Amino acid sequence: MIEIEPARFEAMVAEALDGLPDEFGSLMSNVAVVVEHGADRPGLLGLYQGIPLTRRTTHYAGVLPDRITIYRQAICRICNTEADVVDQVRRTVVHEVGHHFGIGDARLRELGW
Repeated sequence: MIEIEPARFEAMVAEALDGLPDEFGSLMSNVAVVVEHGADRPGLLGLYQGIPLTRRTTHYAGVLPDRITIYRQAICRICNTEADVVDQVRRTVVHEVGHHFGIGDARLRELGW
């Protein structure tokens, strides 16, 4: 387990988002990415809540933004070095963004995410 300061962890999440291919970033719509620094959900590194792009219809309007939550303590708990945290943050961000694009857990695992 390693402890990463909240500001540094948030920077890692921002770097992971900035590292997404431009075409993904430009397609992300109505989604907020937040970091949860306090209590986490056991076994959960990140969580996507919302309506995936693949399920949005012409009736999609006036809804709150989708939410991607990245759990700092959960990620730090399974990592030993800062480099491990950077890698796991990147993997978690990509995984949750995948859900925003409608990709399920099984397919994300097949893809290595």
